Amino acid sequence: MGYVLAVIVVAGESLIDLVPLHPEDPLGPLSPRPGGGPYNTAVALGRLGAEAAFCSRVSTDGFGETLLGGLAAVGVDTSLVQRGPEPTTLAVAAVGPDGSAGYGFYADGTADRLFELPPHLPPRATALALGTCSLVLEPGASAYEALLRRESDRGLLTLLDPNIRAALIPDPDAYRARFRSWLPYVSLLKLSEEDAAWLGGTVEEWLGAGPRAVVVTRGAAGLSAHTAEGGEYAVPAERVKIADTIGAGDTVNAALLRHVPTVSALSSADWPGVLRYAARAAALTCARTGAQPPTAEEVRAAS
Repeated sequence: MGYVLAVIVVAGESLIDLVPLHPEDPLGPLSPRPGGGPYNTAVALGRLGAEAAFCSRVSTDGFGETLLGGLAAVGVDTSLVQRGPEPTTLAVAAVGPDGSAGYGFYADGTADRLFELPPHLPPRATALALGTCSLVLEPGASAYEALLRRESDRGLLTLLDPNIRAALIPDPDAYRARFRSWLPYVSLLKLSEEDAAWLGGTVEEWLGAGPRAVVVTRGAAGLSAHTAEGGEYAVPAERVKIADTIGAGDTVNAALLRHVPTVSALSSADWPGVLRYAARAAALTCARTGAQPPTAEEVRAAS
């Protein structure tokens, strides 16, 4: 597949979520679903009508073919995807009574860990999003980090969603230090309040380290944005019957990037409107089992 006019590049892992069909039964059947924070973000961008490209390393196994098919189905450019014969990462989801999800990972020797720094991104790329497991698991993590630094230096808007998976982080203090080293290269930091508590620090400290804006998701309490200029904005969560929360934060990433695609837009964005759109899109994702982001038409219809 040749380059499309890719504007937003999402870099990071794709994997298969094994989601319980009956969460109350830990030994019940599991349903395989395409997943991974960056992958979900790319799919959400495609469904929301953005021009997007996915940058990763994907297995040549059957799961890998399915993952690529899911991107193609929503118009995401896959010309930056590297391929390899190693297996696809698996994530076994455990869904709590409130719909929140925890994960166990099977990631040893999998394809996405062997990602290598690409020589360049599409000429019309204006934004780069990274996060989740891809910035933890070596040797690929160092390549993704190099991509972040290179493209930030070129002037792209960079979104970082750490999306902490503590079970994959053997040395929390070392990871926290590494996280702080990324902040000078980050334009927009988006994280959950759980991530914020695990990482330590404050919004003010993070803004002082480099990001132009920090967006914090607070589950049922909604979302807030804090800018380097001192602005603070908050919106409540949209009311919805929750199936599970898988992919909700990734949908927020896509909604933010859909409306704030360049560094200059961070200063002029109508943050309350952007946050309301993100909250609405995330709520629609939570109403469905697994990571199934809404289309732009569905978000408009829900407004």
